[in-house]
Amino acid sequence: MEIFYGTKETNNKRREEEFLKLTPGERLIAFIEMVTAPSVLPLSDNYEHPNDKKNNFVIRKKDGKKL
Repeated sequence: MEIFYGTKETNNKRREEEFLKLTPGERLIAFIEMVTAPSVLPLSDNYEHPNDKKNNFVIRKKDGKKL
């Protein structure tokens, strides 16, 4: 693991350049891994997403938990 120190703009540009170096298949896999990675902050069991109240589209895992 590497640690980079820089401004938000330089770090965003570096991450974007690294991402664009990947093949389209690798980009898809990286995106899916990012989306399915566990949250750093735990949520309570009775957490309700604001989109639930708006009847917006919400993706749920097979076990019934929200992404």
